[in-house]
Amino acid sequence: MLQLNRYVWADTDDSQKQRIMSRAGLDISKQLDAVAAICQNVAANGDTALINYTAQFDGVSLTANRIKVTPQEFSDAIAALDPEAAEVIRYAAGNIRKFHAAQKPEPIWMMEIDDGIMAGEKVTPISDVALYVPRGKGSFPSVLLMLGTPAVVAEVPRIIVLTPPNERGEVDAAILFAANLLGITEVYKIGGAQAIAAAAYGTQTVPKCAKVIGPGNPYVTAAKRYLAGMIDPGVPAGPSEAIILADEFADPHKAALDLMIEAEHGPDSAALLVTHSEKVADLVKEELQTLITTIKNDTRRSFVQSVLSTYGGIIITSSLAESVGFVNQYAPEHMEVMVKDPFGVFPQIKNAGEILLGDYTPITLCNFLMGPNAILPTGRNAHTVSAVSLNDFLKRSSIGYVTQQGFDKVRNYAARFADLEGFETHAKAVRER
Repeated sequence: MLQLNRYVWADTDDSQKQRIMSRAGLDISKQLDAVAAICQNVAANGDTALINYTAQFDGVSLTANRIKVTPQEFSDAIAALDPEAAEVIRYAAGNIRKFHAAQKPEPIWMMEIDDGIMAGEKVTPISDVALYVPRGKGSFPSVLLMLGTPAVVAEVPRIIVLTPPNERGEVDAAILFAANLLGITEVYKIGGAQAIAAAAYGTQTVPKCAKVIGPGNPYVTAAKRYLAGMIDPGVPAGPSEAIILADEFADPHKAALDLMIEAEHGPDSAALLVTHSEKVADLVKEELQTLITTIKNDTRRSFVQSVLSTYGGIIITSSLAESVGFVNQYAPEHMEVMVKDPFGVFPQIKNAGEILLGDYTPITLCNFLMGPNAILPTGRNAHTVSAVSLNDFLKRSSIGYVTQQGFDKVRNYAARFADLEGFETHAKAVRER
């Protein structure tokens, strides 16, 4: 029998509400001490530390000349990849590139603020970036496409990939195929906290980078926090989370299917059906009872069962408006709007990493190939943080130009403002010019 959390929101006590809102969270205090030692070792010993940690954590013996993927390894992987897998990656890459190309801003813009006063911005790519692609129990070329595509479109001069090796000491063929498709040639067989440290400090083989971006386990997250003064750690990413927002017209079968999507990531994920329809809630539970038994992979099935009884389940509200209010307070990573008029409800959704509309836009599509980026803020960070985009690989410099006529018009205003704040040389620079 499926154990499924079911909450009537109006009757739920404050401590339970806080637990639901907090989800699994990401308490990395236990990892920080271990990560500090790893980072210090990598800073002091470079490649030797990377080789030792790869043997310790990944069970793989590397030598210094095998840390970086060779051209021959690229060629072998591309030749070995199943043609159907290659077709899927190519299709996804095309959609993802089209979406991110549309985000590209003008490299320079200026406007006349007042007579003789021009101001604007110059947009330039960051100098270099390390893309972290996790491995876990599988290969994630989708993560590389989501990170690498905007970096390439932004024209970042140097892009490297850090990813743990498989049990054979290789990078999975799908990852190397995706990297080659993007034109990325620097891939390093390093994962975990030691990979983040390598990008922050540089080693004999791995170059020092200005930024590292990409999801990872708690040790990767802890390393990013520890090294935040050395390297830009990118978008914060924790356990996966999703909300399916449903009204009385929602299809229970589709809602149940989609509720399981993010739940299969792991036991610390969160997956919630939020609805004011008790009938839909009951029907979704019935569907789940059957659907979960059809999951063939024991591990994935156990993840879904665990999530729906811990950080997931069903929230019953009193109205669609209250459901929307819950969504905005929760600020989910992923959310689907499965209501009669999704485009009518859509403007009311203020806080979500992504908003997917209608019965035929499951999270699966956006995770892999629809085009928008699937690296999204978690843990309520969607209140203030956006999905990965071209902006993560660009920086803006303000531009100003003032003619003598414009200067004469504003010099006294500027001097008096400097006096107001007590800055003598600020005032002198315009009064005595």
